[in-house]
Amino acid sequence: MDNIENLIMRLPKAELHMHIEGSLEPEQLMHFADRNGVALDYQSLDALKQAYNFSNLQDFLDLYYQGMSVLQTEEDFYELTMAYQQRCADDNVRHVEIFFDPQGHTARGLDFRIAIEGILRGLVHGQQTLGISHKLIMCFLRHLSEQEAFETWEMAQPWLHRIDGVGLDSSELGHPPSKFKNVFAAARKAGLKLVAHAGEEGPPEYVREAIEILDIDRIDHGNRLLEDENLISHVRDAGLTLTVCPLSNLSLCVVDDLRQHPLPEMLKRGLKATINSDDPAYFGGYMNENYLQTAKATNLSPAEIIILARNSFTGSFLSQDAQQVFLDEIDQVAQDFL
Repeated sequence: MDNIENLIMRLPKAELHMHIEGSLEPEQLMHFADRNGVALDYQSLDALKQAYNFSNLQDFLDLYYQGMSVLQTEEDFYELTMAYQQRCADDNVRHVEIFFDPQGHTARGLDFRIAIEGILRGLVHGQQTLGISHKLIMCFLRHLSEQEAFETWEMAQPWLHRIDGVGLDSSELGHPPSKFKNVFAAARKAGLKLVAHAGEEGPPEYVREAIEILDIDRIDHGNRLLEDENLISHVRDAGLTLTVCPLSNLSLCVVDDLRQHPLPEMLKRGLKATINSDDPAYFGGYMNENYLQTAKATNLSPAEIIILARNSFTGSFLSQDAQQVFLDEIDQVAQDFL
């Protein structure tokens, strides 16, 4: 293990951008399909793995939604969530703020309760057995209408005390954040945190809309805001966190080469960037793999890696006291390392 890998392993980290359905590994997908009698387009594990090669976001989403179909019971969601948290424990990820997509399940006839109860049970068990704290963020699918988002919002009412925020994901192009202005306002009024995918494939204007119209607390991705100098200044001055996903960007051809990833430029420009895995089962790596591959490809310094770990906690929705516990630990690791 080299020095950089050792540093990454020792640093406590928070993950702020991870879709729980995107942690469905091919082996687990096949297992759930067999257990629940779900027919797949892929006759073997090898054939399924071959499908995990994407040229754009839509290629991925087509497989992602098919993969969701194997999740049928509360136990499936519980096992999925526990498997993800075990990988977090292996990577010294100590706090997670995960997304889930209820519309991907209710649209196929699954009760809202089945998904959320399984996920919540897994998160609580993960905190009890692995010491990983959590927040849960319910996402709306942006290729659907705002009216459908409101229907999901109504379904979620009995669980609002256990949902920490709402987000916006799925196909970005042609679906600007402003489309969801009213449902985000309702979530804000209810006291939830707000995040939105913006500037992954969509233009810088989508980032601006997410900030100015949705009034978000955090930007998911945000790569393309670097095309707008005024937007860079605005995001930096507002202290908004960017939840950047390097291996996802590479897999979806947002960048052609990890050596060209904008993360170092974000740090150089004073933006509060973090590293996350997005949909790790589909994009080739969980947290430490994202840190390690990005560090090596872009020559991140130990000091920059430490900043990214600090940003992951200061950009989280943890209380300041809870954040400080992790920041003190990071400072101790940094002192020992440097």
